[in-house]
Amino acid sequence: MNHDSKGYWSATLRLLTKILIVWFLVSFGAGILFADVLNNIKLGGYPLGFWFAHQGSIYVFVVLIFYYAHKMGQIDRQFDVHED
Repeated sequence: MNHDSKGYWSATLRLLTKILIVWFLVSFGAGILFADVLNNIKLGGYPLGFWFAHQGSIYVFVVLIFYYAHKMGQIDRQFDVHED
């Protein structure tokens, strides 16, 4: 049994940091900061910046939720704190 709580929280915080960076880049970056540049590209007939601001960020957020759950399961098993 591995009870390395500092290692566990370090791994968890690294994962959260990565996810929050992606979340910020997609929601604020692609939807607001880089919208003018992205609007030169069309996706389904709509400017890409507009698409990210209204739909794309939601898809990315859902993917991030599943990614987080998967990676946390791996971290839990690595540090032997899993539930199964």
